[in-house]
Amino acid sequence: MIRDKKIFNLIKKEEQRQLIGLELIASENYVSSQVMEAMGSVLTNKYAEGLPGKRYYGGCEFVDEIENLAIERLKKLFNAQWANVQPHSGAQANAAVMLAVLKPGDKILGFDLSHGGHLTHGSPVNFSGKLYQPHFYGVNKETGRVDYSMLEKQALKVKPKLIICGASAYSRDWEYERIRKVADEIGALVLADISHPAGLIARGLLNDALLHCHIVTSTTHKTLRGPRGGVIMLGKDFENKLGLKDKKGNLRMMSSILDSAVFPGTQGGPLEHIIAAKAIAFEEALSDSYFNYCLQVVKNAKVLSAELTKLGFNIISGGTDNHSMLIDLKNKNITGKEAEEKLIKAHITVNKNMVPFDTQPPFITSGIRIGTAAVTTRGMKEKEMVIVAQIINEVLETNRPTNKIISLNINQLTNKLPLFNG
Repeated sequence: MIRDKKIFNLIKKEEQRQLIGLELIASENYVSSQVMEAMGSVLTNKYAEGLPGKRYYGGCEFVDEIENLAIERLKKLFNAQWANVQPHSGAQANAAVMLAVLKPGDKILGFDLSHGGHLTHGSPVNFSGKLYQPHFYGVNKETGRVDYSMLEKQALKVKPKLIICGASAYSRDWEYERIRKVADEIGALVLADISHPAGLIARGLLNDALLHCHIVTSTTHKTLRGPRGGVIMLGKDFENKLGLKDKKGNLRMMSSILDSAVFPGTQGGPLEHIIAAKAIAFEEALSDSYFNYCLQVVKNAKVLSAELTKLGFNIISGGTDNHSMLIDLKNKNITGKEAEEKLIKAHITVNKNMVPFDTQPPFITSGIRIGTAAVTTRGMKEKEMVIVAQIINEVLETNRPTNKIISLNINQLTNKLPLFNG
């Protein structure tokens, strides 16, 4: 077999880009060597449609054990009664939930994408906005925080069957209990998409979505520091409200309906190599070292936010409770796209992002989104965050398209650090 030098050379270049650069994209992180080893294992060869013990293929005795371990570890990590670890992504997890609890044309109430929500929370360009009737709530213009009064008014007016909370670009904790009270008043279900702060929630640093929300979804590759994938969880199982019954005439439990919505409802064979990597990441997340990592992620985010504020940057909501922050750059006279491009030239990776009430189109934007999960994985702490804030400011203030001195400063921060310092 001839080695594919073109592909492996490109992989090597990507490895070098990650090593020398500063990764500040809020949705990215680095995995441990054992997580990466599992992703590249012989498990990728195995088809295993179905659930452990109920497969449509033979030879699944070992992948059954692996998947059961992933389920049990995830349940322990979040204190969940039930979990499904098969979704290929967070979007797939959300699709399965909606298939399970909604009919086409049903009303949903989600967090507005332009205010920090996610595509799968009802965006008109996404399946969630095409198959269902989306309505939205957003943030208060003055505070930058979720407007729960707006959420309640919208819910009472629209009477959706599903209320979705959680965000892609929101730096504050969520009042899940308050949302649940609104949902109970109109007979709606609550889906919490905790993809971004999942690790911080699991270790008790943020409010627990599983205590108050009917269904919880997450990705596994952001603050959870695992492979790219998704999960679905129930804090407590419950009888479905759709009137669906089992063969004995009893109402089916939601766990059963969600299992069916994942397979065969929205996807085929599970990625057992990724599920093995998820299992490893969940076990890592149960450790004391991971708890200390989560503490440092939040410390780093707060310091970085405070330092950027001192330098005149407008942090939406005035700060952060989690790993991320959304920065409105209008007062800096630069667009999100321009800022992203300038920072990349200095080996700093961020992503342009719309800010609430943005006047720029999605491909330009007025802001950028920043997170501390990845740089914390590499071992950076508060003192580095002060330097990072200063460098970001210097890059965006200079009129030069590139700055070798700034790039050198970044390289000095990163050149002695492994990608995973766990």
